[in-house]
Amino acid sequence: MARVAQWDIAVVYMKSALVVFLVVATQNYFKAVASEADAAHPNVLFIAVDDMNDWVGCLGSNRVPTPNIDALAARGLLFTNAHAPSPKCAPSRAAIHTGRRASTTGLYGNGNWWRPAFPHLVTLPHYFKQQGYYVAGGGKIHHHTDGFNPPDQWHEYFDLVGDKELIQEYFRRRGSNKKYLTNMPRHPNGSLDWGPMDVGDMEMGDGYTVKWASEFLSRQHDKPFFLAVGLFQPHLPFYAPSKYFDALPLEQVTLPINKPGDLDDVPTVGLELAEYRRNDLRMIEEFDSLEHCMQSYLCGIAHADTLIGKLMQALDASEYVQNTIIVFWSDHGYHFGEKDHYAKNTLWERSTHVPFIAIVPGLTTASTRCSHPVDLTCLYPTLTRLCQLPVPEGLDGVDISSLLRNPESDWAHPAITDFGQGNTTVRTTEWRYIRYHDGGEELYDRRQDPDEWHNLAADSRYVKVKQELQKWINTQPANSQPAKSAYDFDPDRYTWKHKQTGKTTQGNSQ
Repeated sequence: MARVAQWDIAVVYMKSALVVFLVVATQNYFKAVASEADAAHPNVLFIAVDDMNDWVGCLGSNRVPTPNIDALAARGLLFTNAHAPSPKCAPSRAAIHTGRRASTTGLYGNGNWWRPAFPHLVTLPHYFKQQGYYVAGGGKIHHHTDGFNPPDQWHEYFDLVGDKELIQEYFRRRGSNKKYLTNMPRHPNGSLDWGPMDVGDMEMGDGYTVKWASEFLSRQHDKPFFLAVGLFQPHLPFYAPSKYFDALPLEQVTLPINKPGDLDDVPTVGLELAEYRRNDLRMIEEFDSLEHCMQSYLCGIAHADTLIGKLMQALDASEYVQNTIIVFWSDHGYHFGEKDHYAKNTLWERSTHVPFIAIVPGLTTASTRCSHPVDLTCLYPTLTRLCQLPVPEGLDGVDISSLLRNPESDWAHPAITDFGQGNTTVRTTEWRYIRYHDGGEELYDRRQDPDEWHNLAADSRYVKVKQELQKWINTQPANSQPAKSAYDFDPDRYTWKHKQTGKTTQGNSQ
């Protein structure tokens, strides 16, 4: 009997062990399946900054320290020759989010809403939402003014907290009736202002966005996510915490060179673009100083850099760091006197060249650089392919996965930037070619003339160079889409009603 009992016990033990083995094996199997699914559909952390020049340390600038952006570049691949699809906020972001150039869509300016023009066009975040991702956004991702961010793009959205609004509370708490930090006679759009604020990083508008995004990363997510974090810095108004002004005294600010006679060889349309906001430039020079304005802009870069560091700390502390693609980009650059121009809106290097960093687990190599030209319409096809989603048809953007894998692989594509109908620049490693709608041309040898001071377009020695570059230009650019004034926009229902046709477009459908 004892032997039978012992045998029974042994059988029970073996059965129990088998059950445990099967349970563990099953759990491991499903973990492996889940892991494979996670690898197939990684998360995306999509980080945008606004109006940020290539004035970051990893791109060779020493104007202001950017340790966190530099550290981000050290995690993956830095594109040293990346360019905006347009030198203005709304058209650049429309091109990035649709994967289609302005010359294809006719979305050329801040006055063109994209949704009523293209009711059925699926943007990048909306596409990820349709493909089963949990999609969240905060701050400035699409253009930030009314009508550019339809609710159906997202599962959740944290609205931009504007520093222009915060400054009013800032003055109220100090018992002041002032509205601006500077004493300029004009403040166009209520935003041409700059200076220090006695607040901390997280009390600024972008600080609220980063706090929201950090909380998002601390949550448990049962499906892959697409998290878009849009920082408004260093966009006007150039406000930043005062500590950055203490670290960057005015005497350390060196203005870019505004070369006398630089515009003598620029054609008519180029001159018109350069003249835009020149009245503001002269006003700044007369009533304040361009150095002070630029100091505030640089402090905005430093403030944005700190917030990016905090965002990366939140990612590193989360369970998602090993399976999250990170892209970091700016929508365009900003002039501070180069070519006697202020702000953006040109087709020269200062307006188009932007920071662009990509970190793709298992694909990119830490601390690598790519000098091939790319423009940011690449984000739509590249991210969808990396996440193993079907790449939609009709995109102008070029998938750069091969460059992520090998930054020195063969590459035949230039970077292309549109601004206004019929105005396009083509940027290669060696050249910048600009063609304006009236036939005016500019050609710069970037190897010998990095400041683009010598227009070679009229030199007969470069006819073949121009012919090769012209092949990339859309010779039948789309007409501009209707302006905002063509619609009645209802922000509560998020609908646009065309005043002439009566057609209503929804922005809140699922």
